[in-house]
Amino acid sequence: MKTAEWRSVFLYGCVIALCQPLAACGSAEAPPASTNDTAAAPRTAAIPADAPLVIAFGDSLYAGYQLGPKEGLAPQLQAALAADGIAARVQNAGVSGDTTAAGRQRLTYVLDNAKAKPALVVLGLGGNDMLRGIGPDQTRANLDAVLAELKKRDIPVLLTGMMAAPNLGSDYANKFNPIYPALAAKYDVSFYPFILDNVITDKALMLGDNIHPNAQGVKVVAEALAPLVEQALPDAG
Repeated sequence: MKTAEWRSVFLYGCVIALCQPLAACGSAEAPPASTNDTAAAPRTAAIPADAPLVIAFGDSLYAGYQLGPKEGLAPQLQAALAADGIAARVQNAGVSGDTTAAGRQRLTYVLDNAKAKPALVVLGLGGNDMLRGIGPDQTRANLDAVLAELKKRDIPVLLTGMMAAPNLGSDYANKFNPIYPALAAKYDVSFYPFILDNVITDKALMLGDNIHPNAQGVKVVAEALAPLVEQALPDAG
């Protein structure tokens, strides 16, 4: 792991240690959305009707927790792609509080009800498993099942990883952290090791809970993911 990634994970662990009573990345008791954190909301350019569909399937880090309708990952990723000359429609399929088990349960519904077959699924689950202390074996099994279903449907994937907070102990981390690179290799999918890399370490990019990125933080994530999405999209560019 790169030094920057270790630094992100360490500070992430310190934050999680203070915030573990939340027990989830965006619980049902979360306050209503508001955006006191300022960042210019991206302007959404007109997307052709036949543009490829990208589904952003994850938890509150994908859903746009406490952000405006244009400030979450899906709209900001769509804008980042458009800025690079890539026309794609990015659908928000993030649900705050979702565990890998919950994501596994709703995957078929999301795919079956999409307006078109996705050209790519950006997948990010597991943070809530970690916060709730769910066994890494369960997390691995659920993510494996999700990736197997996507492979069965011949849908490319960009997997975004999560890291265990150091305060959970080395035993847990040694079981949890390898899940993402191992599954990325098993299914030969594109991989971004830590969804909050270069964001969790900067309070200016985080909401007051110090767990979720604000609109500017999401922009950093979206701009980091955009090149990987472009590479993973069939016939992009």
